[in-house]
Amino acid sequence: MSLYKRKDSSVWWVKLHHSGKIVQRSTGTTEKVKAQEYHDRLKASLWEQERLGVKPSFSWQQAVVRWLQETTHKASRKDDLDHLRQLDKYLNGLDLVDISRDKVETIVSARLKDGVSNGRANRMLSVLRTNYPSKSCFRLGMDRSLSKSEDTARTEKAGALVDTCRS
Repeated sequence: MSLYKRKDSSVWWVKLHHSGKIVQRSTGTTEKVKAQEYHDRLKASLWEQERLGVKPSFSWQQAVVRWLQETTHKASRKDDLDHLRQLDKYLNGLDLVDISRDKVETIVSARLKDGVSNGRANRMLSVLRTNYPSKSCFRLGMDRSLSKSEDTARTEKAGALVDTCRS
């Protein structure tokens, strides 16, 4: 078992060897049983990432912290922080993979009901799109799969709109 306590801390730490590297982290707990659970989950997660190609998940909070570290130079940072604070009311505690288009639409609807203008709601969405471009639901809205009939109906509707614009 690679759990240990540092001399100056009552918190358990984990130390693993993974892919030729040493992974050393605090478990954040003083209870040995919970520390062991953390160790086991971390070890399984690292194995899945290496062997199965599973990508690590990131929380909303981790994404915001990283964004704050990378955007100290932005002129619009103050406004962006306001948007992130508003989004945090709805997204706090979620992993990025759990933020669906439906969730984003719910947030926008709630903000509009609060009396926020369409432009302000769009700027809030822009913060999401700009800062999390790999999250498909922010960019393209393709986080849920369409049935063949829904996809066909959407394609036909788009074709009709294009034909209308041409005439």
